[in-house]
Amino acid sequence: MLSLRSVTAPRWLAQIDGRFDELLVDHAHCEKKAAGVAMNLLFAYVDHTDLARAMTAIVTEELEHFHLVLDLLERRGIRFRRLAPASYGRRLHELLRTAEPERAIDRLLVAGLIEARSCERFALLAEHAPDDELRAFYRGLFEAEARHHATYMRLACQRAPEAVVRERSEALAEAEAAIIATGDPVPRMHS
Repeated sequence: MLSLRSVTAPRWLAQIDGRFDELLVDHAHCEKKAAGVAMNLLFAYVDHTDLARAMTAIVTEELEHFHLVLDLLERRGIRFRRLAPASYGRRLHELLRTAEPERAIDRLLVAGLIEARSCERFALLAEHAPDDELRAFYRGLFEAEARHHATYMRLACQRAPEAVVRERSEALAEAEAAIIATGDPVPRMHS
């Protein structure tokens, strides 16, 4: 079960309508960033073997997804380029507590929330993308995002009592819902 407290508003589908080229470029950046987050966690918490193994698997899979999106861009003649990101990730990371082990828990929970939101958005895109190739592409990625979300939640629960983690997860999910409701003026995966 995804730990989201809101569903994507119709505003997002309207925002990305007709701007899938830009959304796909942003999606490539999101996959790259997701690999970077997992790699950063691997380096930050090297003393936790279970976390290290899980992050290694996620890094590998996120980079594979990055390549899949790059391939899709190339087939469609869309140039991969720098884009101004949505404020979503930055705003979520501003919620991280600074002291350990709370910071580790928050980092895992925020990563899990981002994966959950991506999963939810991929399900929408699997239904609403403008062509069969894109709909199939997003159906194919849905399961991995859900699995990543579950992995981050499981790892957070290993760092503190589950009730404590669940309470913090709910607070962060409420904040995430407010952030996603605000949105961004640009069509992004998390706008």
